[in-house]
Amino acid sequence: MDSFADERDFALLSKDRYTFMVLDRILRGPCELVRTDHEHIILCHSESRYPVWIWTPDGADDSVKQTAWNLAQMHRPLNRGYRYNVKYELADDFFARAETDGLQVSYAMQLYAYDCPSPMKPRLSADGQAYLCTLEDAEEAAGLLPLFYAEIGEEAPPREACLEKARAYIGDNALFFWKNALGKTVACCSYGRNQGFASLGSVFTMPEERRKHYAQNLVYHVTQKLKDMGLVPMLYTDANYPASNACYEKIGYVLRGRLCTVAQAK
Repeated sequence: MDSFADERDFALLSKDRYTFMVLDRILRGPCELVRTDHEHIILCHSESRYPVWIWTPDGADDSVKQTAWNLAQMHRPLNRGYRYNVKYELADDFFARAETDGLQVSYAMQLYAYDCPSPMKPRLSADGQAYLCTLEDAEEAAGLLPLFYAEIGEEAPPREACLEKARAYIGDNALFFWKNALGKTVACCSYGRNQGFASLGSVFTMPEERRKHYAQNLVYHVTQKLKDMGLVPMLYTDANYPASNACYEKIGYVLRGRLCTVAQAK
């Protein structure tokens, strides 16, 4: 196993270009851990708090799955609190191996991967308008990010890390608010670009401002902007929120892939 990724790995990921597009982007930046044979297995962990990504091809044989399990338990074991983003067929295999090893595991999240070939304007408009954040908005954005993480059940990074993340998005013109008719920030959305794709994230609406179509209109605005830039908009969603997923589908997002997050059962 090598501890670096190269064009062989990116060629493999191109075969799962929607489901594992984020892994492609992660591998092109600094990572805490990379293990790959450049053919059947890619294991990557960007940094603590985030899940470990494990790519294997469709229909991988038992020896590949065994090697993936061994690598994961050697470097980022389940019993130390790490989580794995994997295909369902690998998850099924890991469940069986975990039981053999006396571990109880479960789905921490089930994810859908969408792209948007043709954005469709929301049927219901929202008061206010989309707003491209500037550095003057970094402090406010840093305050919203922990709310987003809490919403998806993840531990928020420290305040300074949130501020750094907000500034990075702003520097890339990739962080947006929706401001209502009174000028109040009621929703946010960001994106990261990679290899012709742009992955939307940090989609969040203030709890007291929900069911007013702010997030749907903001996501449409950002999606249309990305299409105009020649990028393919995509996003990951939690499969357990059908209402939210239906909202994305109404503005043109199409389901392209499925994966899941496996973790030790609590």
